[in-house]
Amino acid sequence: MAAGCPADFRIALGSGGRSHNSRRVARLILFNKPYGVISQFTDRSAEGARPTLAQYVDVPGVYPAGRLDLDSEGLLLLTGDGRLKARIADPRFKLAKTYLVQVEGEPGEDALAALRKGVKLKDGLTRPAGAERIAEPPLWPRDPPIRVRKSVPDSWLKLTLREGRNRQVRRMTAAVGHPTLRLVRWAIGEWSVDGIAPGEWRAVEV
Repeated sequence: MAAGCPADFRIALGSGGRSHNSRRVARLILFNKPYGVISQFTDRSAEGARPTLAQYVDVPGVYPAGRLDLDSEGLLLLTGDGRLKARIADPRFKLAKTYLVQVEGEPGEDALAALRKGVKLKDGLTRPAGAERIAEPPLWPRDPPIRVRKSVPDSWLKLTLREGRNRQVRRMTAAVGHPTLRLVRWAIGEWSVDGIAPGEWRAVEV
């Protein structure tokens, strides 16, 4: 198993009801998805002609384990192993997802406390999350750059969630009065995009 991969993601081989010490190795692709790329290999939408995974990941037989919105960047995991994909994407396993979020304004302790405790959204209260102010991280430039208002300051947060609702991070920060300007998923569990350039990928064995 590759260093830095969660131990509980080893997939055991079994035969005739007997377990074995040997392990089946699965391949996992860590892809740094650029802004504006859809988390699919084909685009069947009405818009059409949007960049897809096929332009970046030339590995046959792998599929996204989860998704990342068109206007978000960062880590997207892909695998051809169905059981591994299910364990990554299934909310029952509560894999922590870490996001670096540039927001409008400067969140105070009240806003951070609300994010940590749970924010009431239209689809219910969010689970408790990790939330902290951080210095601007040394990320790659976004293409295109974010739109900023010179009269309004911005700041960065690190949010750690263990659930995956639609556009959850953006809705959470908006609910506490700080709309998201840029959203980068930095890590899922112990896998991260550290050292992987936008549009590039790395394969690990788990």
